[in-house]
Amino acid sequence: MTLMQRARSTVTDEIGAVAKAEGVEPELLRRRVASGRVVIPMNPIHACRPCGIGEGLGVKVNVNIGTSKDLVDVEGELEKARLAMKYGADALMDLSTGGDIDAIRRRIIKEVDIPIGTVPIYQAGLKAARESAVVDMTEDDMFNGIEKHAKDGVDFMTVHCGITRQTVESLKRSQRITDVVSRGGSFLVAWIIHNEQENPLYQNFDYLLDMARKYDFTLSLGDGLRPGCLHDATDRAQVHELITLGELVHRSRRAGVQAMVEGPGHVPMDQIEANVKLEKTVCEGAPFYVLGPLVTDIAPGYDHITGAIGGAIAARAGADFLCYVTPAEHLCLPDKADVLEGLIASKIAAHAADIAAGRGMQRDDRMAQARKDLDWEAMFREAIDPEKARRYRARGHNEDSQGCSMCGDVCAIKIVAEHLKKK
Repeated sequence: MTLMQRARSTVTDEIGAVAKAEGVEPELLRRRVASGRVVIPMNPIHACRPCGIGEGLGVKVNVNIGTSKDLVDVEGELEKARLAMKYGADALMDLSTGGDIDAIRRRIIKEVDIPIGTVPIYQAGLKAARESAVVDMTEDDMFNGIEKHAKDGVDFMTVHCGITRQTVESLKRSQRITDVVSRGGSFLVAWIIHNEQENPLYQNFDYLLDMARKYDFTLSLGDGLRPGCLHDATDRAQVHELITLGELVHRSRRAGVQAMVEGPGHVPMDQIEANVKLEKTVCEGAPFYVLGPLVTDIAPGYDHITGAIGGAIAARAGADFLCYVTPAEHLCLPDKADVLEGLIASKIAAHAADIAAGRGMQRDDRMAQARKDLDWEAMFREAIDPEKARRYRARGHNEDSQGCSMCGDVCAIKIVAEHLKKK
């Protein structure tokens, strides 16, 4: 039985662990997992640390790592994975496209104890592309790739099942600037047009459900037609795909398979809340996993900031899972420094949304008290990035000073504290 099926009758160990970590009632969480409004991605082969994503829980953050054809450094990607775990990533996706992809994935799964996600069609499509063309992928290539990842222990997989012949027609009629920016989405759009056939992942969705039920991995229903620029946001093609994903969420739940839904992308600030509410309505409260969203297209090198702004707005509106965006987005493969910057930016966005939802304020109160007390060690303990905070504190700091080098001997907190004591 899958975790979702077991949740229909009992509080499982995984549910109990998440309930304790989140401070929620186990029975309430059980009902949400059973209904599909919360997912706990956890392939029994990997047996990772349980992580709950969805209604009533803290906003989670995912980090993407992976090699490319131009940069195949497995040890470097493992260092990124360790760094992500050290700084509190809730999940990790291996998007490797260079080197021995199978070996890389298996090493990451072995070393990482948080949920691991992949996009199996990358590997199937790349193999076909390097032998002949992406459009020469077969249906067996697609499903065999998914099963291979499942057997390795992947906890959740992005599957672009919502791209159908109908949604491709919507795309053709659209006035998009960037067309398709999802790599997996582009593979399937090209495949459908070239082969003049329906997307096998949609046409044979029941077979995919059988596989997900067998290995108990979570479906992350991919947004292959997500907008790649502000101009393309919330257009007919994107919404058409989302409606299809809503149908597939319903079918997944009937089959006892956990499913979450992926979302945009590049979205103007004034459209983010509507996007989240639309997903929650169409997909019956399924956990929503968003990339950013980025709120402007003109900040290459700073897209961790544009993504964090959009992520905070999306999470406040009800998004459950933020995929980090690094400063290297649109430019190059991120290095360790980029991974850290992207993760911290998304964690700030997630925490800000949690506070607005009534969760996690105690930590900010502890930081405020530490600042009042000029207790630097306590401040560092509460900081999202303690090491960076220490570096800045040490920069130009006078050892004899309780304050910082910005205020020096006219520290507002110190002055007022001294005079309040006299009263």
